[in-house]
Amino acid sequence: QVQLVESGGGLAQAGGSLTLTCAASGLTFSSYAMGWFRQAPRKKREFVAAISETGDTYYGDFVKGRFTISRDNARNTVYLQMNNLKSEDAAVYYCAANSGYINSNSVLGQGTQVTVSS
Repeated sequence: QVQLVESGGGLAQAGGSLTLTCAASGLTFSSYAMGWFRQAPRKKREFVAAISETGDTYYGDFVKGRFTISRDNARNTVYLQMNNLKSEDAAVYYCAANSGYINSNSVLGQGTQVTVSS
């Protein structure tokens, strides 16, 4: 079965950067779209970014050029580089995988906490 393990979360200062990593197993990684969702306390889970099998990228409106998603098919890994972090970026970030498009039915990892101090 598909397993996704996130890492790289932690505490960052506002304006700082973090890179999240997601290691995937149990799938033909190069054939899957990968992505990230996030959920803050008392808020709905929201789409952050996705990257297709061919490398096309998609971002949530709030990203506004601050985040970059990338993938390394040789390592079965997807990354989320987050720059210029804001307090509202604090959330649990979940890695997602889907053999089609990234959507609410995608397989999710256990999540990694991102905290932003102002």
